[in-house]
Amino acid sequence: MTTIILSFLLTAVPFTVIDNNQVVDELVKEDFELRYADRLLIDQPKLELQMDILNEKLYEDPINAKLDDDGHIIKEKPGEALDRRTFQQLFQEYFYEEGENRIETPVRAVYPRVDSELLADIREEEIGHYTTDFKPENRKRSRNIELAAEAINNQVVFPGERFSFNNVVGKRTKEKGYKQAPVIIKGELSEGIGGGICQVSSTLYNAVDLKGIEIKERYSHSRSVPYVPSGRDATISWNGPDFSFINRRKKPVLLQASAADGHMNVVVLSSKS
Repeated sequence: MTTIILSFLLTAVPFTVIDNNQVVDELVKEDFELRYADRLLIDQPKLELQMDILNEKLYEDPINAKLDDDGHIIKEKPGEALDRRTFQQLFQEYFYEEGENRIETPVRAVYPRVDSELLADIREEEIGHYTTDFKPENRKRSRNIELAAEAINNQVVFPGERFSFNNVVGKRTKEKGYKQAPVIIKGELSEGIGGGICQVSSTLYNAVDLKGIEIKERYSHSRSVPYVPSGRDATISWNGPDFSFINRRKKPVLLQASAADGHMNVVVLSSKS
């Protein structure tokens, strides 16, 4: 019993990390000790791993500026991440018993790629647009089109950047609200989750088929589709065909997409200069 008590008394006070008055982590000095000859060092790889874990708890994604349905700019919102340099300095002071053992988590701002100033610049001029029609009474297919349109709406593609429809829209699942609707598989009509979103990718293709936009990946359906002229479609499938393009212009381009009242619209905007 005496040995246990003495061991407890000799154990270092933990390094307590606080965020919004809540304890988010506790680090014990002994867990990070690395002895080299007669020197006491910090086990750096172990500390790096601990900082990765802490950052996952604290990290908040930044939110880009965007246009609302009326064309007004909604201001961006910075995110947050662990300030690793400051955290390491504070832990080092604690480790060598030169600093506090209880700290407020040091964080740094994570700025969005698209701020209000950039958005105001690249919304100035319409450089492309395209509209296709769908039957709103087909509610499941219409819902799929609406969801995919929402996903690509307000996307900004920077110079030299590649836009991938599958990467931006993501996997089409029931959890995201996608419905069973007709799809074309090997020339035959079938049912599948997300059926109808090829109309979104096809509308997008026709809108961005412009000078300064390099189409990198596009595939046609195995049979004609009613919403675009022959040869002007762009079929997509998760883990299958994708539609992608590279912005070769000197300025970013902004995609505005909407699906309502039986009309699928894509407008491409950029700076006048």
